[in-house]
Amino acid sequence: MKKLQINVLVIAIGMLFIGILAGYLIFRNDSPSQDEHQHDLTEVNGVWTCSMHPQIRQNEPGSCPICGMDLIPVENEEENLDPMAISMSPTAMQLANVQTAIVGGSDASKSIKLTGKIQSDERKIFTQTTHIPGRIEQLTVNFTGEYISKGQVIAYVYSPELVTAQQELLQAAKIKDSQPQLFQAAKEKLRNWKLSSSQIDQIIESGNLLHNFPINANSSGYVTEKLANAGDYVSLGQPLYTVSDLSKVWVLFDVYESDLNWIKKGDEVEYSVQSIPGKTFSGKISYIDPLIDPSTRVAQARVEVSNSDLSLKPEMFVSGTIKSESKSSNNSMTVPKSAVLWTGKRSVVYVKSSSERGISFNLREVTLGPALGESYVIESGLNEGEEIAINGTFSIDAAAQLAGKPSMMSPDGGAPMTGHDHGNMEGSSMPSSTNLTISENAKKALKPVYDQYLLLKDKLTQDDLEAAKEAASKMDASLKQVNMALFTGESHNLWMGFDSNLKKALQTAQSAKSIEELRKSFQHLSMEMVTMTEQFHAYTGTLYVQHCPMADSNKGADWLSLDQNIVNPYFGQSMLTCGEVTKTLN
Repeated sequence: MKKLQINVLVIAIGMLFIGILAGYLIFRNDSPSQDEHQHDLTEVNGVWTCSMHPQIRQNEPGSCPICGMDLIPVENEEENLDPMAISMSPTAMQLANVQTAIVGGSDASKSIKLTGKIQSDERKIFTQTTHIPGRIEQLTVNFTGEYISKGQVIAYVYSPELVTAQQELLQAAKIKDSQPQLFQAAKEKLRNWKLSSSQIDQIIESGNLLHNFPINANSSGYVTEKLANAGDYVSLGQPLYTVSDLSKVWVLFDVYESDLNWIKKGDEVEYSVQSIPGKTFSGKISYIDPLIDPSTRVAQARVEVSNSDLSLKPEMFVSGTIKSESKSSNNSMTVPKSAVLWTGKRSVVYVKSSSERGISFNLREVTLGPALGESYVIESGLNEGEEIAINGTFSIDAAAQLAGKPSMMSPDGGAPMTGHDHGNMEGSSMPSSTNLTISENAKKALKPVYDQYLLLKDKLTQDDLEAAKEAASKMDASLKQVNMALFTGESHNLWMGFDSNLKKALQTAQSAKSIEELRKSFQHLSMEMVTMTEQFHAYTGTLYVQHCPMADSNKGADWLSLDQNIVNPYFGQSMLTCGEVTKTLN
C-alpha cells in the first residue's frame, strides 16, 4: 500500500513537470521581450516634465507647479547626428506651430510707397519783364491766376525817354532825304525799345507822340506771381509777372535714401491725387535728383504729365506706388521676416535637417539685404534648396537655449537654461512666429505699461530728455507691477522674455545722458512692444505701427502710436513728419 502511494506521487510530480515544460514551449514566443518590458515600465514608472519648465521632473502626471500646464512624459532622447542641432519630434513641431519652407531663387522685387506734390514744369515758367523804363500807367492783368495770351497787351508805361526818342524821329524824318543815316538811326533807336515798324510808321504819318506805350506778353500761360502795380516806376528789364504754362506739369515724389537703390529712370509709377478721388494715374520716372536735400534727407523723382484739361494743379498732394527690382543682386533669395531672428547685431535662421533618427534644426547666421515688405533679401548664408523654419522660430530657439545648444543669443551654445532664466537677451528676441491671446486681466495689467510707453514716445518727439527719462522710469515701475501668474501656458515663456528685454531697455533709457542715447534705447523698447502687441493682442484699442526708414543709420526703426499722423520720435523737431504707417493693430 505504501509502495503504491509512492508511485502515485512520482507520477504526479512527473506530470507537473511535463505540463510546465509544455507550457513554456507553447507560450514562450508570446511572452514580452526585454525591450517591451522596459517600455511598459517606462509608461508606468516614467518621468513627467513641463514643456515650458523642463527642470520640473516628477514620476507621475500632474500640473506644473510654476505655470500650471499639464505635465508630459519625457521621451527617450536619441543622440543627434549633429551635436549642435536641436531635435524636434513631429508632435513637438505641431504643438509649437513650426512651419518650414524651401529656399529658392527669386526676383528681389519691392513695392514702394511714395508721396509728393504736383509742381509746374520749370521749363514752362517765364518771367514777363518791361522793355521800357518809366511809370506804369495801367495794368490790364490785375490778379494772380489770370490767363494771358502771347502778344496780349498787359500794361501801359509812360516813358520820358521814349517821348524824346519820338521827337528825334520826327525831326529826322524832315531831313531824311539829306540825312538818311540819321533817319535810320532814329528809327532803330525806337526798335530797340521794342516798338514795331507799324507803330513807328504811324508816329511819322500822324506826327503825334505816344505817351503811354503798351507792353505785350512774350508767352502764354497763367499768372502765378504779380510783381508790380499801377503807379510803380520800373527800370529796363524789371519783372512784372511770373507766367506758367500748365499744359504740362511735374509730379515730384519724395524718395528716401533707403529706397533709392530700388528706383531707376523709366520705372512705372501708379499714383492717385488726394483731391481727385476714385481716379488712378500712371507715368514713368523721367528724372531722379542726383543730390539729397540735407534738411529732409530725400531726393525727388520726377514724372512728367500732360495736363491739357488743367485738372492737375500745382501743390496738389499725390501718393504713389512703384514696384521695382533691386539692383544689388542678380540671383536674390528672399525669406519671410518671421523666419529671421534679429538681435541688433546678428541675423539668424534655423535650417531643417531630416534623417533616419528624426528632424533637427541648426542655427545659421545670414546677411540680410533690403527689406521687401513682409520678407528680407538674403545676401549670404543660405543656399538654394535648403529648408528653413518660417514659423515657430522662437519656439525652436527657446528649445535650443534650454538644451544649451547654439541659439540666437548664444551662438556657441552654453549651459542648459532652467527655471525663469530666459537668457541674457539684447534687442528683440521675439519674432512674430506665434499668435497668442492673453486674458483680459493680463491686458488690464499691461495698460499702464502702454500708457507710459506712449508718453515716452511723445516726449521724444518734443526733444524733452528729462521728461522722457521720467516716463521711462514710470514705465519700468508699471512693468514691475505686472503679475507673471497672469500669463499661462505658452504665453508664460514668451512673457518672461518680453519682461526681461523691456526691463533692460528701460534701465538703459533711465541712465541715458543724451537724447540720442535715449532714442537708441527707445528703438529696442519699441521692437519689443510692437512684437508683444502683435503676439498677445495686448492692447484694447487701435495702435498704428509706424516706421522711419532713416532711423538707426538708415536701417529703419518702428514705434507704436495712437494717432495715424506721423510724429517722429527718432528725430523729433528736426524731422517731425518723416515716416509712414506700416500696420494697424486692432
